[in-house]
Amino acid sequence: MKLRIFTEPQQGATYDDLLAVAQAAERLGFDAFFRSDHYQRIGPGEPGPGSTDAWITLAGLARETSRIRLGTLVTPATFRLPGPLAITVAGVDQMSGGRVELGLGTGWFDDEHHAYGIPFPPVGERFARLEEQLEIITGLWASAKPFSYEGAHYGLIDSPALPKPVQRPRPPIIMGGTGARRTPALVARFADEYNVPFRSVEDTGAAFSRVREACAAAGREPIVLSVAQTVCAGSDEAEVARRAAAIGEDPDGLRSGGLAGTPQEILDKIGRFAELGAERVYLQVLDLGDLDHLELIAAEILPHL
Repeated sequence: MKLRIFTEPQQGATYDDLLAVAQAAERLGFDAFFRSDHYQRIGPGEPGPGSTDAWITLAGLARETSRIRLGTLVTPATFRLPGPLAITVAGVDQMSGGRVELGLGTGWFDDEHHAYGIPFPPVGERFARLEEQLEIITGLWASAKPFSYEGAHYGLIDSPALPKPVQRPRPPIIMGGTGARRTPALVARFADEYNVPFRSVEDTGAAFSRVREACAAAGREPIVLSVAQTVCAGSDEAEVARRAAAIGEDPDGLRSGGLAGTPQEILDKIGRFAELGAERVYLQVLDLGDLDHLELIAAEILPHL
């Protein structure tokens, strides 16, 4: 089981905040540093400095870290055209020496689209665009000759299909969500990893089963399975309560809907996800100024995995 740090910078974080967390995560032995890809705060509260662009941030972190893997959970297909996105990810992969992973999804937060003039089509069209983006991005990375594509939403004519990423055959592609039909089918076609975000153990098991069935039907070997959970660890109940209050949450709610409590409590719940087949846990860290939180997890949880 690998632990990855997952941040939500749209809630209010500067590049320097993210750099401090990424470098601490690397120093402490976590497997990866991931960030969301949003342009606007989700939910009420002060926006602080506002969000940062995910791929610009990861490009900077690629040059200021050396081991830890870097990626998005997840980039909306609505935000970027597939050709330029393939170039961007390949470039950051080169800048990092081959440490990038691309999480890609349909996009869902309509407010940020309206706020920044980004088209937000109905969900059916967003799925269709996501499928075409996956075909184009993987095609561009794999092609040894000029690449053309004609779809309902995107068309490429004699693209040089450059630059290439360092990782071959390509950077890993992560897909998530819990849809019962289209999501498993797309995961089976394109993904190297399937992530279930913020769901109960029971719901996660059901989603894993659907993806396993889709992969078997497509003749694919089983892929990496992972979960994302909000984390709130404390050496005692007072510390758990203090960290929960800092992010505006209730300890009991976090225990039932995330990974909260003492290190042993968290290890026990991670074990339940492991029994389902999860190989990675993305720890959603919401208080980016509390680096002692990462220290505690690294000292008391990480060694037991």
